[in-house]
Amino acid sequence: MKRRTVLTALSMGALGMRGLPFSVRQAMANLERRDDRTPALFVGHGSPMNAIEDNRWSRAWAEVGAKLGRPSAILCVSAHWLTRGVMVTAMDRPRTIHDFHGFPDELQRKLYPAPGAPALARTTAAQVKTTAVALDYEWGLDHVIWSVLARMFPRADIPVFQVSLDATQSPASHYELATELKVLREHGVLIIGSGNVVHNLRRLTRQDPDTGFDWAIEFDARVKELIDKGDHQGVVDYPKLGRAAQLSVPTNEHYLPLLYALAVKDGKEAVTYFNDATTMGSISMRSLLIG
Repeated sequence: MKRRTVLTALSMGALGMRGLPFSVRQAMANLERRDDRTPALFVGHGSPMNAIEDNRWSRAWAEVGAKLGRPSAILCVSAHWLTRGVMVTAMDRPRTIHDFHGFPDELQRKLYPAPGAPALARTTAAQVKTTAVALDYEWGLDHVIWSVLARMFPRADIPVFQVSLDATQSPASHYELATELKVLREHGVLIIGSGNVVHNLRRLTRQDPDTGFDWAIEFDARVKELIDKGDHQGVVDYPKLGRAAQLSVPTNEHYLPLLYALAVKDGKEAVTYFNDATTMGSISMRSLLIG
């Protein structure tokens, strides 16, 4: 089957199976999976200014985007979209959300006019069996997502949709839900979690952007060690890692997107790190590419 046929089937909502109309199930049965899985990413996003500044973080995002090629669509999990229950954006044209204050007008005017992926959103909602997933037509793309995508895919011509973080659920539940998204990688969908391994704004020191507190460096290194060992359960159970974990993850909305990237990884896939440094004392920019 030609790639164009694959993408047409995707646009019809062909990824879900159980509970979907016969025509969609038949399309899925006829759909040829790609031999090469689309990679998955976790990105440490840091400051909104990375969307417009030329710095080591934004340059690395651009380099990674150039190497990835063009996915058929992008599914994002953002640290900034917290809900009760799970939602997925299903609008045709998601708005650019400027969810920050006190930054230059240039950043406030920045837009990322990527199309949405309503058919894929509906299919994703039907695919998940661990919980109900509602369709959302209000949210859009928050800066945790578009600041990164503006560097990786500056043309803004790839369909993008987001899955929310259910604030009522445990890290283990997030990881379990994320495993159900893995099949999307076999059909050209790039899955990106955007947050930070270490994120403690109360301890942040702007005077020294190239530093990391001892506890931040310790926790960041410990998480990397667990990932390298393939110990995802250890990453999920991060509160057991002691005082460094408590300081590094005072609230877990920035940590949870990491679990989504790890959950869609197959056991033998390689993990490559980039932007693996800590900034302003208490922000880890560590990012990883899977596949």
